Amino acid sequence: MMDTTKVATSNTTTAATAKKPNRVGAVAGWADDRLGLAALGKKQLRKVFPDHWSFMLGEIALWSFVVLLMTGVFLTLWFTPSMGEVTYNGSYDQLRGIEMSEAYASSLHISFDVRGGLLMRQMHHWAAMLFVASMMVHLLRVFFTGAFRKPRELNWVIGCLLLILGTLEGFTGYSLPDDLLSGTGVRAADGFIKASPVVGTYMSFLLFGGEFPGEAIIPRLFTVHVLLIPGLLLALIAAHMLLLVYHKHTQWPGPGRTEQNVVGYPMLPVYAAKAGGFFFIVFGITAMMGALLTINPVWKYGPYDPSKVTAGSQPDWYMGWPDGALRIMPGLETEIWGVTISWNVMLPILVLPIVMFLILLLLPFIDAWITGDKREHHLLERPRNAPTRTALMVALMTMYGLFWAAGGNDIIAITLNASINQITYFMRAAVIIGPIIAFVITRRWCISLQRKDNETLLHGYETGIIMRSAEGGYSERHLPLPESTAYTLTARDRDPVPNGLPSGGTDDNGIPAPGGGRLAGLRHRLRTLYYADNAQKPTPEELAEGHHHAEHEHELQAGVDGHAADGHQFDGHHLVEDEHLRGH
Repeated sequence: MMDTTKVATSNTTTAATAKKPNRVGAVAGWADDRLGLAALGKKQLRKVFPDHWSFMLGEIALWSFVVLLMTGVFLTLWFTPSMGEVTYNGSYDQLRGIEMSEAYASSLHISFDVRGGLLMRQMHHWAAMLFVASMMVHLLRVFFTGAFRKPRELNWVIGCLLLILGTLEGFTGYSLPDDLLSGTGVRAADGFIKASPVVGTYMSFLLFGGEFPGEAIIPRLFTVHVLLIPGLLLALIAAHMLLLVYHKHTQWPGPGRTEQNVVGYPMLPVYAAKAGGFFFIVFGITAMMGALLTINPVWKYGPYDPSKVTAGSQPDWYMGWPDGALRIMPGLETEIWGVTISWNVMLPILVLPIVMFLILLLLPFIDAWITGDKREHHLLERPRNAPTRTALMVALMTMYGLFWAAGGNDIIAITLNASINQITYFMRAAVIIGPIIAFVITRRWCISLQRKDNETLLHGYETGIIMRSAEGGYSERHLPLPESTAYTLTARDRDPVPNGLPSGGTDDNGIPAPGGGRLAGLRHRLRTLYYADNAQKPTPEELAEGHHHAEHEHELQAGVDGHAADGHQFDGHHLVEDEHLRGH
């Protein structure tokens, strides 16, 4: 039993209280007694987060969303979501006296008559661009590094939902000013809806409150833009952050980092200070872009008129890829029982985005099914160490980029003085052939990098120093990698030997196995393709043999101008600085 007299000088049975109690402390104590906030807060506020530049991509998305909320609240106070006709009498002379909707008039009022209004409008629009872009890049980082694997599949799904909701939020946002450009986009959306077989016209009437354009679309888009989608985004972001804290943050492999720990800085005071500073950086850059770079100058387009369309009109960049698919799609239509099915609109606009989104959503589950990997992963994986997975995403990126480029085929034709028909034919072939080429090149590239890593591990890194032997032969000096670098390169699992069933669903003795069949055979073939040609990391025996061989070469190359060439004088790549080796 411990002698408490050596560690305590009081035997009181009541808790210690402050000499000068205050109301704030009393309220905090009352809440803590009932909710246990102190213990919960202490645990979470001291939670450790790893430190790496790639992790900031998600923070850019988070802080861009905060800027969107701040600027959006300001704009909401001045914007009038109405399609009622008014005569403009504001500060912009070129449009004074012209009939327009109240929505467009209020957009002009914000831009020219509200102090700071144009800055807020442009900050809001630029923040929306950054929000979607950073979510995309963050999603790519998560996929390329394998951070989507168990137990983070649900967080991947939430991230995909955030991306699609952010895209829809952007579309509803730039449609609100009711200028000629945004009206063209709404008109296109009406055509897309009507391309739905049988129910398309009914859906259009329901959305627009009658025949296009009606008088209800702007108020309805406003409600969706400021209430419905932001509420969903907030809920999903909160769930995303809670799962991040619950699962703990992934980290790059390195000395002292395992699947069971996290090496980094605590939330308070280090990470909170860094995150707060990064918010002000994002806010400042967004403000600078809003002040110096014009975006969406609605006053140049004029009010929306259904009988007119802007020349060279383009949607915001994140809506460009389905527009490109629409432009290069051949004109295909089918009439069935008096109903015309417009394949040239329905496939690129209604089917393709849904298919692409479902593929993106299911990637973690497809990867786990093919590999059969059911372990938890908290260490990230270098993209080169998963060649097939990396190549698959690069192929999808290539297809996305080509569709996006096709969305500007008219601008490309004018700029390059080329035939728009030739550009369209080229894009039709490129969106099919391009991803295949990108997949093959990326996969071979990753495998080559794997082999280069193995070569470096076994024989050391190239120093650039050419050594001459007593026989007159020349060779380049190699030095062993630092232990920390070698640890990082070897901190990966060897790929499992594909052990799925043959195509017939039977084992080597011809006996059907449980769960066999065509699906198991497909899984086996996919797993074989997934790991085929991968360069496995060296075994301990191979590393020992490589080091022994390096030591033998080191002995043969020892002695340069009477100095023992143990190799350590070359550490840190300061090799050409040695006067003896330069012959001076």
